[in-house]
Amino acid sequence: MNMIELDGLTRSFGALVAVDDVSLSIRAGEIFGLLGPNGAGKTTVIKMLTTLLPPSGGVARVAGFDVAHQSARVRAEIAYVPQLVSADGALTASENLRLFAKLYGVCRREIGSRVDDALRFVGLGDSADRVVRGYSGGMVRRLELAMALIHRPRVLFLDEPTVGLDPLARQAVWQQVRQLVKQFGMTILLTTHLMEEADSLCDRVAIMKRGHVTTTGSPGELKAALGLPDATLDDVFAHHSGEQLESEGNFREISKSRRSIARLG
Repeated sequence: MNMIELDGLTRSFGALVAVDDVSLSIRAGEIFGLLGPNGAGKTTVIKMLTTLLPPSGGVARVAGFDVAHQSARVRAEIAYVPQLVSADGALTASENLRLFAKLYGVCRREIGSRVDDALRFVGLGDSADRVVRGYSGGMVRRLELAMALIHRPRVLFLDEPTVGLDPLARQAVWQQVRQLVKQFGMTILLTTHLMEEADSLCDRVAIMKRGHVTTTGSPGELKAALGLPDATLDDVFAHHSGEQLESEGNFREISKSRRSIARLG
């Protein structure tokens, strides 16, 4: 069963075609990576699939619902963790989660147990009553994953999930993402500039360049197709995008990092 389907999806901004005739199918329970250089159209695809931008052409379905004509049904089935910090630094973790539960219409009787379950799942139970402004970058990202879980979505969109995190915090987030699929059967679409992240997490990836998808496959398949000894996903990226990757915190630092990434697209 396909949980996400794109058929000729297109988005224009005046004369600029940011996403051009993209077709993809993402299976239920799959972790799928959308890769590409800045400006390739990755974030624009995510924004269309999460109903934040209407498509200019083509069709996209998420959990069986059309993003253009059934946007409310789509939003009920998804969660979106953007590049920008989505947690409120002035609130505690519990307060952030309770706020999100109310926004998503979670039954009042269930809010307490769902908050506790979400905090336990991401390992923040002991920090539930701390103000988020004092969290490390890794703790902030884990809290945002907990916030995404609160209404039990079927599809999760992660835009640069570990930007600004140190290697240990990044590994912790990767573990949580894998557990989301294992425990909840969630389908995950993520964007990342870290090829190590894509290689470690993703069942399949697609590489975009100037609004087009240039190749799709598992990391292993794409590396093997290059025919190079010891090929890496960085090599695959360079080959199909024509660009080399450039050769991460507390709440304030990660917020600044994500704002910078978001401006670059």
